Amino acid sequence: MNVKNTVKFIALIAIIVIVAYIMLEGLSIGKFEIKPVSKSIRQGLDLKGGVYAVMEGQGKVSPDDISKAISVIDNRVNALGVTEPVIVAEGSNRIRVELPGVNDPESAINFLGQTAQLQFVGPDDKVILTGANVKDSKAVVGKDSNGMDMPQVTLEFNGEGSKKFADATAKYMNQQISIVLDDKIISAPVVQSQITGGQAVITGMEDFDEASKLAVQVRSGALPVTLKPIEIRTVGPTLGQDALTKSLQAGIYGVLIVMLFMLVYYRLPGLVADIALAIYIMITFAVFALLKVTMTLPGIAGIILSIGMAVDANVIIFERIKEELKSGKSLRASIEQGFHRALIAVVDSNVTTLIACVVLFYLGAGSIKGFAVTLAVGVLASMLTAVAITKYILNTVVGMNITKNPKLFGL
Repeated sequence: MNVKNTVKFIALIAIIVIVAYIMLEGLSIGKFEIKPVSKSIRQGLDLKGGVYAVMEGQGKVSPDDISKAISVIDNRVNALGVTEPVIVAEGSNRIRVELPGVNDPESAINFLGQTAQLQFVGPDDKVILTGANVKDSKAVVGKDSNGMDMPQVTLEFNGEGSKKFADATAKYMNQQISIVLDDKIISAPVVQSQITGGQAVITGMEDFDEASKLAVQVRSGALPVTLKPIEIRTVGPTLGQDALTKSLQAGIYGVLIVMLFMLVYYRLPGLVADIALAIYIMITFAVFALLKVTMTLPGIAGIILSIGMAVDANVIIFERIKEELKSGKSLRASIEQGFHRALIAVVDSNVTTLIACVVLFYLGAGSIKGFAVTLAVGVLASMLTAVAITKYILNTVVGMNITKNPKLFGL
C-alpha cells in the first residue's frame, strides 16, 4: 500500500465531509459567518409563493413607454424589499410582474400600477410644478413638527423647481396650493409666507405606510402610461412548499439511484465517480449561493439534468478505459488514454448544451432563464469534475496499490 496516496485519499474524503457539513449547517466564528446553502439560495415565485400579474397599457403605447414603465415599476419593487422580482414586457403593450413573498396582491399591484402623477396646483387651477421637479431620492418620510406624530413627506426641489415654488408661494400668499396625486387632492395647505428653501411638505396621509408608498412613488417617478391589471394570481406558499419538497425528494432519489448504478456496474471507478458527483453537487450549489441565483422548479430540473450529464461524461470515460484494458494495456496507461480519447466527446457534448443555454437565456424569460442558468452552471461544473477531479481521484486510488484486479474496474 502506498502511504502517500492513501493519506491524500483520506484527506480528500475528510475535506468533502467538512465542506458538506458547513454547506448544510453553516459556520459561525465570532463575526465571521457562513450561512447554510438553503438560506443563501433565493426561491422563485413557484417555490416561495407570491403574486403574478399582467398589466396592460391603456391608449396608444410605444415600446419606449413600456421600457420606461418597467424601469419605474422596478424602482418601486426594490423599495418594497422584494427579492428577485420578474418585471418583463409581454407583447407590445403589456408588462408581466412576479413578486415572490408578497401576500397582498391587490395592494401591491395597485401601488405598482398607480400612475403617481404629482402636481402642485394654484388656486387658479394652473399647474405650478410636478414630480419631475423633485430631486432624485429627495422624498423623505418623517413626523410633523406639531407634536402630533402624524406622517408627512418632505420634498426637495431641483433648481428650476425651487424657483417656481418660491415664485408661486409669493404670488399665492394666504391662498391654498393643492398637492394633487393622480387628480386626487391629498393636501391643500394655505401659503403663509414665501418659501425659498426649495422644500415642500405633504401632509394628510392616514398612516406611515401610506406616506412611505407616496415617497417611493415620488422618488421613482410617474408612469409614462396608464396600466390596467388584466390578470392577477396568487401563488400560495403551501403549493410552492409541496412542489419544492417533491422536487427535492425526486432529486435525492435520482442521485442515489445513479450512484448505486455507477457503483454496481463500474465498481472502483464507479465509487470514484460517486465521490466526484458529490463534489460536483457541492460546487454547483456553492456557485448558486455566490451568484445569488433564484431557484425555480425549472431551475431544479436543470440541476437534475446536469447531474445526469455529469454521470454521462464519466460513463464515456470509463468505457474508454475498459476498452484500453481489454487491449492489454497497463492500468495507468489505460486511465491516461481513456481520459485523453474521451475528452473530445465530453467537451463537444457539453459545448452544444452550453450553446442551447445561451440561446434560452437571451431569448427566454422568467423561469426559462432560470433553467438556462442552472443548467449552464451544472454543465461547467460537470466538465470540471469529470475531466479533472475524477481523473485526480482515480489516479490517487490506483496509486494506493490496494489491488489491480480487473474485475474491480468493470471487466
